[in-house]
Amino acid sequence: MTNAALQKLANDNRVSIDIKVLDHAKDLPLPSYATEQAAGMDLVAAIDAPMVLASGAYAMVPTGISIALPSGYECQVRPRSGLAAKHGVTVLNSPGTVDADYRGEIKAIIINHGSEPFTIERGMRIAQMVIARYEHAAWNICEDLNETSRGAGGFGSTGTK
Repeated sequence: MTNAALQKLANDNRVSIDIKVLDHAKDLPLPSYATEQAAGMDLVAAIDAPMVLASGAYAMVPTGISIALPSGYECQVRPRSGLAAKHGVTVLNSPGTVDADYRGEIKAIIINHGSEPFTIERGMRIAQMVIARYEHAAWNICEDLNETSRGAGGFGSTGTK
């Protein structure tokens, strides 16, 4: 398949999501994909004044949007790799989950793990959101589970090399 054909297929498979831009974010960009094949859309800070996070400090940063996800979908709020690599700034509860029935403002809990204060400014890209399908599980109570070669080995049992 050509790149153009793959792009058309990708566009045809997009899920439609209602978004509400809140009053304090009317001048800010909507979440968007930075590249053609990016998985996450950038979220921006919808704050009125710069917010300084001291080393070790965290804050809930508003994004100025609310969304209505279809049933069977979630929104994951994740860190931006550049902020983490360059400044030690990340999303504290990563990934944060926005459920399909939540209608409030999306906020990102940003923490500064860096050694220097970090300033968040209005419109700064602070996190990213990934829209993903999910399944609900149904429990099947049983006496025994099927055997595998790994068994109960976990927590480093496969080594580091």
